[in-house]
Amino acid sequence: MNEPLQVVCPHCHVTNRVPPERLAEGGTCGKCKQPLFTAHAVELDGANFARHVAASDIPLVVDFWAPWCAPCRMMAPQFEKAAAQLEPGMRLAKLNTEEEQTVAARYGIRSIPTLIMFRRGKEIARQSGAMDGPSLIRWARSQV
Repeated sequence: MNEPLQVVCPHCHVTNRVPPERLAEGGTCGKCKQPLFTAHAVELDGANFARHVAASDIPLVVDFWAPWCAPCRMMAPQFEKAAAQLEPGMRLAKLNTEEEQTVAARYGIRSIPTLIMFRRGKEIARQSGAMDGPSLIRWARSQV
């Protein structure tokens, strides 16, 4: 039998254990009883960013963006659609670099939008620049 995967709840940010064979079913958080997968990108902040990066066994794609960035705003709907197609095999999340400048600086974000894929606490891929939905999905799938 395979070891359970750790999946961080997008609502209360508690780590849950999900058997790999049941990942496709989605699951419910053991603490807050909300769905572990919502088909939407998770909004991260400085307080919960580290938990999502370090505690999750499924790949996490973070969109580093800012509200004043026109390419970021253009890509936002595509990123949201990609979240619906890529879950539960990976989680998509957004981090506002204007509000979380410390996190952005820690990862050397120089241009936005920048996508970083993390797995088990490590950066495994990075892509700068806006992408359309199909390109984003192809890029994400090619990294795992």
